[in-house]
Amino acid sequence: MKRREFSLTSASVLAGSALALAHAGGVQAQGQSFVAGKDFLVLDKAVPVDAPAGKIEVVEFFWYACPHCFAFEPALTAWLKKLPKDVAFRRVPVVFQDSFVPPQKLYYTLEAMGQLEAMHSKVFNAIHVEHQKLDKDALVIDWAVKQGLDKAKFTETYQSFSVSTKIRKAAQLQEAFQVAGVPAIGVAGKFYTDGSQAQSMERGLLVVEFLLAQQRKVKA
Repeated sequence: MKRREFSLTSASVLAGSALALAHAGGVQAQGQSFVAGKDFLVLDKAVPVDAPAGKIEVVEFFWYACPHCFAFEPALTAWLKKLPKDVAFRRVPVVFQDSFVPPQKLYYTLEAMGQLEAMHSKVFNAIHVEHQKLDKDALVIDWAVKQGLDKAKFTETYQSFSVSTKIRKAAQLQEAFQVAGVPAIGVAGKFYTDGSQAQSMERGLLVVEFLLAQQRKVKA
């Protein structure tokens, strides 16, 4: 997926932030050098976060049918098992075209029904292992019923105002971060990285840890 251009902060703003680099070569973190504009981007305008007070928000942007997101999921799951208490994590399904909408609605419907933890990996497997298509409303509802979910309740939630509201907010967040491809990660409403920026999503998690460390210095 083609990357859209990101707007970086001006040199003066970056110099005043906690990510101002002490040396032109960057900052070493776990043997890696992470540099703004190379390994991650600094958004020109901070994005409002949806995290409890005292916590740093990390957002994964993904798409269920994305093979890279599917491949990244085991590493992300392992990373989440060790998530620090001061970090609030959430996923945001993206929409780049109309066929992305049904799986996006599926995600928020499962979340609203309290079924996300049990079904999240099953959705990935249905698409990438079982080669099922979940790009139309009827296909999504049929799949959900086969998983044992009540058809009437699922359909009502799937078509609800609350799910529509979450979809609208997801689109706004996607646009605010100028997400051009997935998987991608936003940190603290200020920073963005993805597989292209970080060279791999596994390395991207190290970039995220570096950015979290910088945010903790700001809060200290």
